[in-house]
Amino acid sequence: MSLLVAGLINIETTLKIDGFPLAYQPVRYPFFGVNTTVSGVGFNIAKALTTLGSDVDFLSLIGRDAAADVIRTELKNSHINDKNVISQLAHTAQSVILYEDSGRRAIFTDLKDVQEQVYPPDVADAALKNASLAVLANINFSRPLLAKARALNIPIATDIHAISDPNDEYNRDYMAHATILFQSHERLPGSPEELAREMQNRYNTPIVVIGMGGQGALLAVQADNRMERIPAVYTRPVVNTIGAGDALFSAFVHVYAATHDPYLAIRQATIFASYKIGTSGGADGFLNAAELERWCKLYN
Repeated sequence: MSLLVAGLINIETTLKIDGFPLAYQPVRYPFFGVNTTVSGVGFNIAKALTTLGSDVDFLSLIGRDAAADVIRTELKNSHINDKNVISQLAHTAQSVILYEDSGRRAIFTDLKDVQEQVYPPDVADAALKNASLAVLANINFSRPLLAKARALNIPIATDIHAISDPNDEYNRDYMAHATILFQSHERLPGSPEELAREMQNRYNTPIVVIGMGGQGALLAVQADNRMERIPAVYTRPVVNTIGAGDALFSAFVHVYAATHDPYLAIRQATIFASYKIGTSGGADGFLNAAELERWCKLYN
């Protein structure tokens, strides 16, 4: 059995700047400050899980363009099977990320027409039959898999990122179907504890995790009626916080899928995410299982 991952792949360009706000200047020369890599939430998760040793079946949509060749090469180099990565779009999605030394970043994502695309249902159905857990990013082409996974009694893990309303229309069905629900604290109207409690009351969500950046994360486990804050840890200097949430989510899913222990999963995930943000790209800086174990022993 494998972990099914459905989510976005894009070409990501990162640009290091002196600081925000960025003053106008006609030309700058940020030597070694511009990097272009393969990224996107789906790819970041698939790569992190594969690096940790999970068996991953990856579903995504990319373009019929030059970027597709780059992506397929990177998938091969990352030991991710590309059989269910479909070249269905005219153009692959792209993003540009500005970041400063503190780790703050500004993200510009051009999804092209991916939100209007439908992933081939027969391919998705075949992949789901072999899945022990469905990791579904909140991109439209993964949305039909929510009901299909639920019908097959396959647990669902999803990250809805930054929302301000627990009744958010775009993410409502993801929240309603999730067994493991991740999100960010960045746009919360109240405390993380208040939102986690409301999520569990409204959607009956077994596990809610709210990432809080440098403050760590909040874990709420419904079966135990337990809620706790897990502090952030320091492993190495921060370069860029892009992809920190994907890393936290991926490591949690990996450990939880193997142990069904959410408390162990969140503690190991905070270490994994801390190490990851010592690099600039969203899909770089992942520890493998042995490296994560060594770091965990240091903190234990």
